[in-house]
Amino acid sequence: MSTKRKILIGVLLLILVLIFAAAWIVQGDEADLTVADVSGTDPTLAEPDSETIPTVRIAEPVGWASDEAPRAAEGLAVARFAEGLEHPRVLHTLPNGDVLVTLTRAPKREGDGGGFTDWIAGLLMSRAGARGESPDELVLLRDADGNGTAEQRFVLTGDLESPSGIAWADGTLYVANHDALLAFPYELGATQIVAEPRKLMDLPAGGNHWMRNIALDPEDRHVYVAVGSASNIAEKGIEAEEGRAAIWEYDLEQGRQRIYATGLRNPNGLDWNPWSGELWTTVNERDMLGSDLVPDYLTNVPIGAQYGWPWVYWKNNIDRRVEAPMPAFLIEYARRPEYALGPHVAALGLVFSEEGARMGPRFAQGAFIARHGSWNRKPPAGYDVVYVAFDDRGNPLGKPVPVLSGFLTGEGTTRGRPTWVEWAGDGALLVSDDTAGIIWRVIAPGAEPLPAIERRQGDSLPPQRELGGSTATFEDDYAREDVVR
Repeated sequence: MSTKRKILIGVLLLILVLIFAAAWIVQGDEADLTVADVSGTDPTLAEPDSETIPTVRIAEPVGWASDEAPRAAEGLAVARFAEGLEHPRVLHTLPNGDVLVTLTRAPKREGDGGGFTDWIAGLLMSRAGARGESPDELVLLRDADGNGTAEQRFVLTGDLESPSGIAWADGTLYVANHDALLAFPYELGATQIVAEPRKLMDLPAGGNHWMRNIALDPEDRHVYVAVGSASNIAEKGIEAEEGRAAIWEYDLEQGRQRIYATGLRNPNGLDWNPWSGELWTTVNERDMLGSDLVPDYLTNVPIGAQYGWPWVYWKNNIDRRVEAPMPAFLIEYARRPEYALGPHVAALGLVFSEEGARMGPRFAQGAFIARHGSWNRKPPAGYDVVYVAFDDRGNPLGKPVPVLSGFLTGEGTTRGRPTWVEWAGDGALLVSDDTAGIIWRVIAPGAEPLPAIERRQGDSLPPQRELGGSTATFEDDYAREDVVR
């Protein structure tokens, strides 16, 4: 056989391999369960199906026509609060009613991005409208005439680096870049920030998950910062995950920081449960275990909590792909998430019902969550805003209820991707739609403002003052652990 013929055969074989690889990527892993099956307080967890090549089913954004809007749940109305924004993500409403929004994308990546999986993810994120130069702006939107549309727009500052989280208290505006927590002096009503910021703390930079949402505690004494992992399952080495997959706490009085909770692959939304007073978060779980695993979740975050990433998920399911040695007794002390939001839905923004909200009785006691949408599930999941009802003691109930839907076209594309949720000063729910550049306003027309929510408090357990027999001590400790869970 001639050399030329051998080369030709080799080229043909390479083409066939590429065709089969492309076909495999397009085909992917078909979900056997519905999103609802893998949602709620007792989700169905399928057997893991480890993937070398991720399932790919990305919905390309095509935007909204001028006369189009998402489909609101019965009793709700949706309209445009602001539009023409470049990739709006995190929202924060100030006490005077002004709305702040970060216009932002991921920071520029250095090096090769971490390998084949990251390369694939990068291509997909580009298709999803998530790649490109970051605007790096903090914008103020003002509805001066109170008609539900922001007619005034000001760039407070453009001296930021992939900013995300926003908070304000006592004349100070807190903003989280991808690599640092900053504090700006800012008086309400100002339309520009001219002062230089103070850097409160460094944050692990960039990584696969670069958003850094923040929340102040109710006493405005601490800032909590959500920091996602640099990888899927620590495949870049556990050393690369130092300080990541965690929620940090920064003490404003002492000027000190500490890790508050760990084992959270990619925590995002942060808010305080008004019935229990606990910090809660939304978390994006791991990929490449099939279309039915692993569900993103909503959970409380007690101090010192460990949720198992990367070694386990949903408390006691071991991920055999992880090469890093598992810490001793991890399964015994890892916490089980409180509520599953469905596999690969990309749960981001989170707000609880609060005083003044005008969403009607059906949506008066629970949490609102923006599900940004999957890139690696077949069929796609998320691309909506959902409501999770809570009971009087502050525990989630039932299945997620659609609040805003209709983002997916049914033709393999999406009109937009809901990213963040926040309360407007008039009690409407604001929803940022990053790829469409729109902030939606959702309200129940004619609804009365929600009254103040009463905090539920129970009696504390009495202290254990003496040691008993082994059985009695075990039962007492078990009861104690169950109550404070």
